[in-house]
Amino acid sequence: MNIIDHLLLGASGVAVLYTGYRLFVGRLHLSPLEIAGETSNRRKSSIRKTIAVTTAAALAALTTIYAQTGPPAVPPNGAQIAQIVLTADSVDVDYGNLAVKKTNNAEVKAFAETMIRDHTAVNNKAGVLAKKLGMTPEASDMSKSLKSDGDKEMAKLKALHGAEFDKAYIDNEVAYHESVIGALNTVLLPNAKNAELKALLESGKPIFESHLEHAKSLQNSLNK
Repeated sequence: MNIIDHLLLGASGVAVLYTGYRLFVGRLHLSPLEIAGETSNRRKSSIRKTIAVTTAAALAALTTIYAQTGPPAVPPNGAQIAQIVLTADSVDVDYGNLAVKKTNNAEVKAFAETMIRDHTAVNNKAGVLAKKLGMTPEASDMSKSLKSDGDKEMAKLKALHGAEFDKAYIDNEVAYHESVIGALNTVLLPNAKNAELKALLESGKPIFESHLEHAKSLQNSLNK
């Protein structure tokens, strides 16, 4: 599991804990008449069990998340965000170049060529902006994780051929774009303090979302 997935995983624990909290608070806001009306011991026992189980589930989820992720990472600065963008785009360009060479499926090849074109364009814009701002992209745990995970996935894809390769490549494109979009929403955009850098990220988001929809469409056709 990479750093982006860790960040997204945290949200699920918060949601479970919030559910337990709302249930508990809901009990606190019952009127005296409503509480008095619950005279059945079975009803009271059921309520206690529901609250206990929900709270325990929330605590278990959060404990698991903390064990997997450790303490929250320091939010990335502008230079680190720039490097994350450059790395994320470069990784997908590499996937696309490999797919163009290996696939015999015209639709998969056209998709890969689109990934190369669009992600190269975003990277060029990011490089120009960094130069304009006098910003030197800085490596971070997230950018390093992206590169490391990308190298591992490339090794797996290189070993595949034909329809097996096409399916694995498109499946990875779906998962990759979901992770990148999640990172944009939860990490990169909230921490981009420079207005021009934030605008670049916002302009890239609909491109990545269209890629995800395209990849999902291909995924469905390949699974038929």
